[in-house]
Amino acid sequence: MIKTLLAAVVVVSSAAHAFCGFYVAGGGAELFNNATQVVLMREGTRTVLSMQNNYQGPPADFAMVIPVPVVLKKENVKTLSKDIFARVDQLAAPRLVEYWEQDPCYVPPPMEDYAMALPAPTMEMSAPMTKGGGLGVKIEAQFSVGEYDIVVLSAKDALGLDTWLKLNKYKIPDGAEPLFRPYIQQGMKFFVAKVDAKKVTFKDGMAQLSPLRFHYDSEKFELPVRLGLINAKTQQDLIVHVIARNQRFEVANYPNVTIPTNIDLVPTAKSEFPYFYVSLFDRTLKQNPKAVVTEYAWQATSCDPCPTAPLEPADFATLGADVLPSKGAVEDPYNASQGFVLTRLHARYDKTSLGEDLVFKAAGPIVGGREFLTNGKDLEQGARKDSYNNFQARYAIRYPWKGKVECKNPIYGRWGGPPDGQPSTGTQAAKDTAFVARDPEKVEKLAESPIAELQLKGLKGKAGEPLRGKKK
Repeated sequence: MIKTLLAAVVVVSSAAHAFCGFYVAGGGAELFNNATQVVLMREGTRTVLSMQNNYQGPPADFAMVIPVPVVLKKENVKTLSKDIFARVDQLAAPRLVEYWEQDPCYVPPPMEDYAMALPAPTMEMSAPMTKGGGLGVKIEAQFSVGEYDIVVLSAKDALGLDTWLKLNKYKIPDGAEPLFRPYIQQGMKFFVAKVDAKKVTFKDGMAQLSPLRFHYDSEKFELPVRLGLINAKTQQDLIVHVIARNQRFEVANYPNVTIPTNIDLVPTAKSEFPYFYVSLFDRTLKQNPKAVVTEYAWQATSCDPCPTAPLEPADFATLGADVLPSKGAVEDPYNASQGFVLTRLHARYDKTSLGEDLVFKAAGPIVGGREFLTNGKDLEQGARKDSYNNFQARYAIRYPWKGKVECKNPIYGRWGGPPDGQPSTGTQAAKDTAFVARDPEKVEKLAESPIAELQLKGLKGKAGEPLRGKKK
């Protein structure tokens, strides 16, 4: 996790994901972060922070620096497998699904129970350190975990911390000292994880770092991100996944907005979905400056449609349920995993648009982005309040019925899986969108249905209607 934070502050590439801390090198080498993921679990005052990032630079020792609210001990820190991050990211990512219009003349057998809309298509479940006393810096803890040699520091002033790091041969990015100051004034500590390059595998110039997880107790539920702006050259992306029992979260100190969802796309969008989504996201932020975008809020043990299998009891334990106050994941992992809500928050910012760390607050449940007809004929649009969380960024390509229509009263607009022999790509997730080429016009070019939030008419009519090839 620490690496993730640090990666954000290093000398980052223009398309990098940002985060809470930064990388520091032992010499004058430039370090680059090109991907970061973070998962937070929260219960009471307990926060479990898990991070993964990729580091690109010379195969030499380097370190990551992250502000933390308390002194962490060895038992609070562990390394994880990368697989869990891929699962969470794919599960909550914006998704594209294909629907085929069902035979308008089909008559269901008596007593067969149908909902207002047919179910979605088949889903894929598929050197010794200086003590630093004269500088006001104190080593509060020191231990090793995996490939990381960790020290937790306290400091009395920012200049002393900056000087201590430099005396210990860490190259601090210019401008770090003023950004240390507010954290020191809050009494926060600094988690410094030095990476032993001899214990790391490098593939194509990229260090294969183990994800880190640590937990602590604090009344505040926040994520320090300002240090990640020190070397920001252009805009950076930050995606935060929050897992909590029966609770969605949003930010308390920035505007919140939900991504427009349930938009029908032209068939060619099948190969351009990531480009469409980046365009939609950018247009949403242009209309809602400095906002943090909610892309997903759903029960973590289910999904519809599913880009990957939902999370299981072992996944929750890996991400921190084993150290939550309830500790139910240990005694009864199945029942303890029920009720967890997965929230995905996405921010994109630069040095001028982000002046505070992200502070989270509990938010009421919302629904949206489902194959659900609000009045028996119109597909639900946007997000609305409800008693449970069922919101997702979902987009669809619809193929109208092209067969014969030989009945007197055909019923159009019933959607489901492909006809026999018709291939389907399943549910496609938009991943790594920070690295996708950005074209603001992709929304107009690919969206068939209107997007009310952006005041766009769309190429054709309402979402969910059989617009192509409908017989009258």
